[in-house]
Amino acid sequence: MKTRRIILLLTMAAMAFNMPMAAQDEVETTVEADLVSHYVWRGQDCGHVSIQPTLGLAYKSFSLSAWGSVGLDADDTEELDLTAAYETGGFHVGITDYWFNTGDGRYFAYAAHRTAHVFEANVGYDFGPVALQWYTNIAGNDGVTSRGKRAYSSYAELTAPFRLGGCEWEAALGLVPYATTAYDVSGFAVTNLQLKATKSLHITDRFTLPLFAGLVANPAAEKAWLFFGFTLRP
Repeated sequence: MKTRRIILLLTMAAMAFNMPMAAQDEVETTVEADLVSHYVWRGQDCGHVSIQPTLGLAYKSFSLSAWGSVGLDADDTEELDLTAAYETGGFHVGITDYWFNTGDGRYFAYAAHRTAHVFEANVGYDFGPVALQWYTNIAGNDGVTSRGKRAYSSYAELTAPFRLGGCEWEAALGLVPYATTAYDVSGFAVTNLQLKATKSLHITDRFTLPLFAGLVANPAAEKAWLFFGFTLRP
């Protein structure tokens, strides 16, 4: 039954995204959704087949966005992320509130040792050929060190886009600099090696369907995944 509802939702979304949207005066709106065969995030296995919608607003250098993920498997964790960001030139800074339906599943519970929220700050710069981002958990349900202290879990990622064979490619190298249970590492570790390709499939003159596939490896955990997906957008 859940699968039927999701198929119906995707059909309705495809019809809606193929309709023209009213232009927003100086404000850009993002309405889209990904369907992925496997949800892998920063080299961590986060679920199987998943629908991942995005709703966002951007004005000049500022943006607000909501991103979610829900899996077809009943055991998959549901996720809702809210992000506020500022970008100018190649510089980027932002704060994200991650929420997962773990524990008692309450969204508006923020007690330090019981909340299902994680608050993360990030800063980065896009140099053109490569981009570098640094992320650190600053509050909420963070991981801990080997001594049981808050780890202020951090993650750094270097990405490099390129074009090859008619596709847009991106290579990524991600690492965790020090021990934390949030990424299940006992020290410095390379947790994300990724190669992803994207190609747009032209359905009509007004509607294209971006397809993507990626190969991900987590050397620290000795795991690897191959995923596929597509994006629905106006």
